[in-house]
Amino acid sequence: MEQAKQKSSYELLGGEQVLRELVDRFYDHMDNIPEVKTIRDLHPKDLRSAREKLFMFLSGWLGGPDRYIAAFGHPRLRARHLPFSIGSEERDQWMLCMRKAFEEMDIDSAFREQLLSALNQTATHMINRP
Repeated sequence: MEQAKQKSSYELLGGEQVLRELVDRFYDHMDNIPEVKTIRDLHPKDLRSAREKLFMFLSGWLGGPDRYIAAFGHPRLRARHLPFSIGSEERDQWMLCMRKAFEEMDIDSAFREQLLSALNQTATHMINRP
């Protein structure tokens, strides 16, 4: 008897369309919430490239197509973020945008909290100053 294939987080989230919506909402919040000005200022004025790169990264991170790796190689997240001064304030601002994006979408609350916890661990790993 064949075992049922377990769905990836990418599939459970809703795939490409839902992930794109999540990323768009995330960056819309970054553009519009005054309390996240510090991280907004770390990004270029035009967020198109940032939106696409986050979408590509999260696609693979969630178990979907490894778009980021195909285009840029291993993410090396910490190394790629070292040029930016990131402390707990920046992490918290990033997470505020992500939490707001998730909360606006029809995503199971337990699954949402699981993903936010994992994203918080990843964001904490990006901290490179006291």
